[in-house]
Amino acid sequence: MTVALMWEARAADGRGAELLAWAREQELPLRPLRRETFRAPGDRVLVITWWDAPYGAELPELPDPAGELVTRAVHRWQFESVDAEPA
Repeated sequence: MTVALMWEARAADGRGAELLAWAREQELPLRPLRRETFRAPGDRVLVITWWDAPYGAELPELPDPAGELVTRAVHRWQFESVDAEPA
């Protein structure tokens, strides 16, 4: 089964590039099948990692950045794949 972990944070005013750089530098203790990093207006950063694991498995996630770097708590979600189409 494939599980996707989503990690999303919103940077403090004017610190979007810093948050993006911070997220890209974070190493996980295990290597996911895939890892993608996104940015969006409003200085938001999203990291999605894909894992070969059962839903609900304890998997490594990015930590919380320093409090002054973000405007609110990090949002985290776990999803299980139910359908996929080849690229």
